[in-house]
Parts: sequence; structure tokens; C-alpha cells
Amino acid sequence: MGLSGAFGRLEEASLSGATRGYLAYDGPAVARLNLGGLTSRRPFTLLGILLAVLVIAAFVLVAINASAGQGTAQQSVVVATRDLQPRIPIDASALEMRSIPVAGYPASLFFHNSAEVKGMIPLVTIVSGQPITSNVIAKPGGALGAQSEYLPIQSGYVALQLPTSDLQGVGGNIQPDDYISVIATVETNGKIATKTIFHDIHVIRVGSASASGASAAATASSLTVVVTYCQSEFITWFLTYASLKYELESYHDYQPSSSQASDPSCPGVNSAKGVTLQTVQAAFPSLF
Repeated sequence: MGLSGAFGRLEEASLSGATRGYLAYDGPAVARLNLGGLTSRRPFTLLGILLAVLVIAAFVLVAINASAGQGTAQQSVVVATRDLQPRIPIDASALEMRSIPVAGYPASLFFHNSAEVKGMIPLVTIVSGQPITSNVIAKPGGALGAQSEYLPIQSGYVALQLPTSDLQGVGGNIQPDDYISVIATVETNGKIATKTIFHDIHVIRVGSASASGASAAATASSLTVVVTYCQSEFITWFLTYASLKYELESYHDYQPSSSQASDPSCPGVNSAKGVTLQTVQAAFPSLF
């Protein structure tokens, strides 16, 4: 047996021994196999990530579209047609209905009928085209101080406060927007005379500005009335030197002089020249 034959048998014996006890493997080949498996699965991983991104993007788009759809919801609301100044009652001619987007705002913020806003008092300047909302207006008498409405005094007239009481003021039955007559009683040189000196005097407030309601009117100690500058001087004189009492006129007989143009005999502040006893005697001779 030659040398080559011996080496051949030794190699065969070694191989058969390895096969019986262990699994022989080629290391580099196994590594190549594992890398190949990872590479083959990578496209599926990337596809899954792409699908997840697409789902998220679709969800975001749906949410945006839903929000945009809500934002375009329109309602017909009351809008100012001109600039409205604070403290001046709102006139119906300054209002119109207009359709605007209202999504995201409280339902009670807007008005949907012009009649609900007419006569209300702006608390701030409301510009033309601005929707009128419940937070910028108040009911007449609902705001106090600098935000309260202007008193309804026509040009050529002034507001004057008269003292009142239960007996003097018809038992507290005089209410705002009533009309009264003023009776003066004068005592001079042992002579007492009584005369109605003014009638159709418009009452615009009863009691103080902070008081309101029927109970406040019943216990009020003053009446705020609208008179001309000249009437104001005469009434002030009578309050000082005579006694006054008030009559509540029937609403059938109201003749609202203060809603007319200024009194031609006393059109403005310059018409008031002051009064003296002689002036009062000349104006109301039957009292003296």
C-alpha cells in the first residue's frame, strides 16, 4: 500500500468520525444565508412603515376636513349697519340681518332677531358691519356709571330732580315715562294760594340711578323730570320758597311736550335769565 492510499484512508476515517458525532457546517455559508434572510424581509418592513404613515396622514386629512366643514357653518345674526356709540339706545334702522360663520362661538352670543337688540345700550363702540353680541350691550337701566345710557333728554331741555314722598308723590305710584302736573302753594302776607304751575312734565327716572323695580319706585325720595331751562329756574324758586305737590295725569291725557322741538319761548340755556320774586309774581300773579 502506497503513501497516497494511507492518507486517503486517514481522511475518510476523519470525515466519518465528524459525521457521527457532530454536524459539520461551513461558517461563511451560514452567515451568507442569514444576511440573505434579513435582506429578503426588509421590503415587507418598509412597506409596513409606509402603510402606517399613509393611515396617519389620512386620519389627519379627515380631521382637518371635518374642522373646515364645521368652520363654514353659517347663521343669520344681527349686525350693525353703522357705527354705534356707547350709552345711546340702538335704533332699528341701524340693524340688519347677515349670514356669517359662527362655528366655535357660544350659541347665546349672537342675536337672531333685530327686535331683540332694538333699544339696547352699547357698552362700547360697535363698528359698522360688526355682529352685535350679548357681551357688548345691556338693557336700558342695566348698566351703571360711565356705561349707563344717556338720559332721554331732548335738545333744549334739562333733567331736574324733584323731592317726593308718599303723600307728595301720589303714594309712590308715579313711574318712569309718566307725566305729572306740579301744584305750588304759596303763603305771602297772610294769604295762601295754590295753583298748577306746570303740566305735562315728563318723568324719566324714579329714585336714584342704582335703584330699580316697582319696590324702589314705591319708596323713592326723588323724581327726575325733563323741563326747559326756564321751567327749571321757576321750579327751583318754588322748591325754596313754597311747597310743591304732584298730580299723576291720566295716560289718556298725556301731551308729551318734551318729545317736541325746543320750546320757542325758552329754546336754550341762554334763554334762562334767572328769576326773582318779581319775576314769579309777573308769571303767576294769582298766587300773590
